[in-house]
Amino acid sequence: MHDERFSGLRRRGFLAAGTGAAALALVGCGNGNGNGTGDDPADSGDGKPAKGGRLRAAFAGGGASETLDPHLANLFADAARAKALYDKLADFGADLSAQPRLAASWEPDKTLARWKVTLRQATFHDGRPVTAKDVLYSYRRIADPKQAYRAKASLEPIDLDASRATGERVIEFVLKRPTAEFPNVLAAFGAYVVPENSTDFDKKPVGSGPFRFVSFAPGRSAVFRRNDAYWDGAPHLDELELVVVNEESARVNALLGGQIEYAHELAPTTARAHEGKGQIEIVRLRGSAMQAFCMKTDRAPFDDKRVREAFFLIADRQELVDGALSGAGVVGNDLFGKGYEYYADGLPQRAQDLDKARALLKQAGAEKLKVTLDTSAVAAGFTEAAGIFRDQAAKAGVTVDVKVGSKDSYWKDILDNGTLCCYRSGAMPIEAHISQRLLTDSTTNATKWQHKDFDALYQQAQATRDKAGRAAVYERMQRRLYAEGGFLIWGFADWIIGTARAVKGVETKAPANTLDWARFDKVWLA
Repeated sequence: MHDERFSGLRRRGFLAAGTGAAALALVGCGNGNGNGTGDDPADSGDGKPAKGGRLRAAFAGGGASETLDPHLANLFADAARAKALYDKLADFGADLSAQPRLAASWEPDKTLARWKVTLRQATFHDGRPVTAKDVLYSYRRIADPKQAYRAKASLEPIDLDASRATGERVIEFVLKRPTAEFPNVLAAFGAYVVPENSTDFDKKPVGSGPFRFVSFAPGRSAVFRRNDAYWDGAPHLDELELVVVNEESARVNALLGGQIEYAHELAPTTARAHEGKGQIEIVRLRGSAMQAFCMKTDRAPFDDKRVREAFFLIADRQELVDGALSGAGVVGNDLFGKGYEYYADGLPQRAQDLDKARALLKQAGAEKLKVTLDTSAVAAGFTEAAGIFRDQAAKAGVTVDVKVGSKDSYWKDILDNGTLCCYRSGAMPIEAHISQRLLTDSTTNATKWQHKDFDALYQQAQATRDKAGRAAVYERMQRRLYAEGGFLIWGFADWIIGTARAVKGVETKAPANTLDWARFDKVWLA
């Protein structure tokens, strides 16, 4: 697709070069405030949203293999692009509760095994209404056994063969088992609704989201235009460009130089250097990013739970938070979702105990253990955390060889390969973390935690109508993960975003992965 109105934007675009390192080249001239086209976005100073302008937002990306297929969204850049083009039936609010989006309402029967979902009136970018058939097509596509779409495990409770459209905008979802938290399924990461029979996502993607497709260059940028007919109100911006800039320093320099207006994921040191100085704005989404080391439990040496426990005890969590995150976060306790609903906050805070760690390694016959720790500069603090943990492990007699991998392929590389790696996650409900990462058939099961009795407990929790009873089952599951799981969760980092001073409307209390994170339809240029 080509549009002369955007030819200047392409000329002023970004060029990615080198082996994953993004080199920014600003060709031509710009005015530095993102006001490239459309209405004059300057407001009258009364703080009301202004209309018009172009916003350029930089994210770390996935290289030339990137796609606009929303069901393959895996990285934060993928999610931001998908959110611009598409909608889900529900999404997670700041408190990680499911909020209606394309679904106007949902209602279970008495058994919790059938749910009636009624769609709001919304249209796709080509003018077609969003219907029950589109929803069922999207979910059946995600559930394709031959594919590994991100939301596949989350949609597992649905019997999609039995589910049906009972009206143009009404779906009866038949579940395989009673599921009390079915709205979380509707809000699952990657569960976007696409038009029935859609297949061409990279050349002519059609969604129902706030922005329409203009152009896409994998590993470089995606350009979108305001959807004036958006059901939730047209965006304030005329145009949005999401650019791939893998180097954090390059994102910062582009922001300072006026080449972009929004820089996703800045380092704590960067935030400290610029916060309150007036040149750019720093937004901190407190404690929203889980930081961990991921141990693969299906292979040596971590197939021995004594070795996993030893590694839990090797970690000095405060040192990791102070060193890798520059103090911009809080310590973890080897469990996901600190502060979220159902979090097992009654378990004792684990502390470093090198003597006990050495004893456990001796029992396991691993006194002179050598392991490779895969890391990458793909995320802030990863290489620093790897170095700190290497030094901590040496005190317990463990040799850790830090291996720095490619930023472009890291997440794919570490999913099935290696034994120990750096890992992180944005916010999601604890039950979603379990369903996507800790069940036998979870598509992003990076620890290879595969236990049928654990799967059964998850199903029991989902079938428990009483909230207190459900919480008790989740606590039982977390106690097991605390004792012998594969996630060494050492901290929860602030999520840090930088913006130009002219950028307004960025939500400050929306953890990554939630509805109002990277929600550019509500942002404007003052």
